[in-house]
Amino acid sequence: MGHGGDVIAELTTDHEEVAELFTNIEELPSGHPRRKDLVDRVTIELVRHSVAEEAYLYPAVREHVPSGGALADKELEEHAAAERTMKELEGCDADDPRFDGLVRQLMAEIREHVADEEANLFPRLRAACSAETLRELGDKVRQAKKTAPTRPHPAAPDQPPANKLLAPGVGLVDRLRDMMSGRGRNT
Repeated sequence: MGHGGDVIAELTTDHEEVAELFTNIEELPSGHPRRKDLVDRVTIELVRHSVAEEAYLYPAVREHVPSGGALADKELEEHAAAERTMKELEGCDADDPRFDGLVRQLMAEIREHVADEEANLFPRLRAACSAETLRELGDKVRQAKKTAPTRPHPAAPDQPPANKLLAPGVGLVDRLRDMMSGRGRNT
C-alpha cells in the first residue's frame, strides 16, 4: 500500500484494499490453504496501516480535533483488540478449528473500526485541519508504512515517541522473517 494524496485518501484506499482481501478470503471454502496466505497478507497490511495511524493520525486527532484524545483512545483500543486477534491467527493454519472463527472475528473488528473512522474520525479531522496539514500527514503515513512491522506485536507501544523509535527496527526484523519464510508472497 502507498497511494498518494492526503492522509484521509491514503488510509481510505488502505481500507478498500483490505476489504477486497476480506472478500477474497470469504470466497474460498473453509480449510482452503490459500485462506492462510490471504490472512497473512491482510495481517501485513493491517499492521503497517495501524502502526502508521498510531504514529501520525491519532496524535494529529489529539492535537486538532475537539475531544480528540477520547476519540484517539477509542481507536487505539480497537487496534489492540484486532492485534490480539491477528496474533492468534498467526499461529493457525487454515485447517485449524479456530481459524474460521478468528477470521470472522477479525473481519468484524476491522469492518466496524473502518466504518467508524470513515463516518466519524475522518470528517472531523478534515474539518479541523488545513489541506496542507492533511497532505503532510499523508506523506508521513506513507513513509511510516515503508518501515513498519508486518507482524502483530500486541505488547509494543502504540503511542509516540516509543512507537516511532521502535517500529522501524521491529519492521526490519519482521521483513527479514517474511523474506526467509516466504510469508506474504503467495497472494
